[in-house]
Amino acid sequence: MLFYVYLIKTIKGFKNKSYVGFTNNIKSRIAKHNSNKGAKATRGYKWELVFKKTFKNKSYALSYEYKLKNNRKKRTDLINEYNKKKS
Repeated sequence: MLFYVYLIKTIKGFKNKSYVGFTNNIKSRIAKHNSNKGAKATRGYKWELVFKKTFKNKSYALSYEYKLKNNRKKRTDLINEYNKKKS
């Protein structure tokens, strides 16, 4: 089984927010966030996937998720990189 750590950000028109999460089904998880059934912090917004990293080991994935959640600069850099590619 594969595990994913992902970074999502609000789409244009919503307050500028980002969220880091962990899952084993990325498509389903993003759909839950966008249908207000995801994490409480993500409710009321529409989200787009900015970054995902795949892991074969759950503990490595959870460790990376913790690091990314606590590294605001890395999150900002990933969002800026995504925005450059998108433009």
